[in-house]
Amino acid sequence: MRGWLTVWSVAAGLAATTAAHATDDPLKICLDEDRPPLSVHHKGKPDAGFDVLLAQAIAERLGRPLKIQWFESKLDEDSSPQLEANALLSDGRCALVGGYALTTDSLVKPGMKTARLPDFAGATRDDRRRRVALGVLAPSRPYVYSPVTVVLGPKAQGRKINDIGDLAGLRLAIESGSLGDAILMTFDKGRLIDSITHLVPGRDDLLGALNRGDHDATLIDLGRFDAYRAAHPDTAITASGYYYPIGANRGYVGLASDPALIEAVNTALAELAAEGKIAEFGKQAGLTYLPPREPAILGDVWMKIIQR
Repeated sequence: MRGWLTVWSVAAGLAATTAAHATDDPLKICLDEDRPPLSVHHKGKPDAGFDVLLAQAIAERLGRPLKIQWFESKLDEDSSPQLEANALLSDGRCALVGGYALTTDSLVKPGMKTARLPDFAGATRDDRRRRVALGVLAPSRPYVYSPVTVVLGPKAQGRKINDIGDLAGLRLAIESGSLGDAILMTFDKGRLIDSITHLVPGRDDLLGALNRGDHDATLIDLGRFDAYRAAHPDTAITASGYYYPIGANRGYVGLASDPALIEAVNTALAELAAEGKIAEFGKQAGLTYLPPREPAILGDVWMKIIQR
C-alpha cells in the first residue's frame, strides 16, 4: 500500500509540474500590425485594437500568457492572406491567426506545397527568402461580422442608400480587384460601369479622394471606414448605413493538426460572447461591432455576387 502511495505521489507531482509548464507556455497569436481598428502595432506606442483586446481575454480564459507575433500584410493584388496565414502557422510563428475572414475559399487546402512568409517582427534576411511547407487550416467559431458598406462623399451626404441601385447617378470610386469592385461592376448586368473610377490598392488613397470630393461614393469594408473616421475625426465622408447583404465573418484560424486548441478557443469565445464581452471590446476599439451571422463560413462569394 505504501508503495502505491509513493508511486501515486510521484505521478501526481509530475502531472502538476507538467500542467504548470503548459500554463506557462505562451499562447502565440499572429495579428496584422496595421489593420485598425482590429489590430495596431506602432513602435513606441501601446498595442491596440479589437483583436488585441480579444486575444488578451482568450489567453486569460485559457490560463496562458499571451504573445503576439506581429506581421505585415501587403495591400496589393499579389498578396494572399490565406497563404500568409498558413505560412506563419506552419512555421510555428504562432498557433492562431486572428481577424481571419472565414470563407470556403480561404480555408481550402492550398494548391501549392510551400509559400513565403509575410514580413514579421523579428524576421531575418533568411526568413524573407525561404519558403515554408504548408499545412491544412482549421477555423474557430466566428466572433465578428465584417460586411462591406457604402460610404458617401461630401456632395452625396444624406443620400438614401437602400440598395446598390441607389448609387446610380453618383461618381463611384473603387479599388481594382476588391470585393466592392466585383459587386459594382456586375450589378444589374453592368449598369453602373460607366460611373466607376478604378484606383490601385496600396497606391491610391481611396478614402482621401472621397473626402476631397473627387468622387461621391465607394463600397469598402466597414472596419476600414471605422479606422479612417477615427484617424480623421473632421472628415467630410459619412456612413450610409447600408450593408451589402453578402459579408464574411471573422474568427481565428489554426492548423488542423491541433484540434484541442481550436476546441478550447471555441469554448472561450462562446463564454465571452454570452457575457457581452466581445461587443464591449468592439466598442472600446472604435469598431462598429456586428455579431456573427449565418452561414458561419461564407460559400462562393463571387458566385453569390454574380447571381444577385
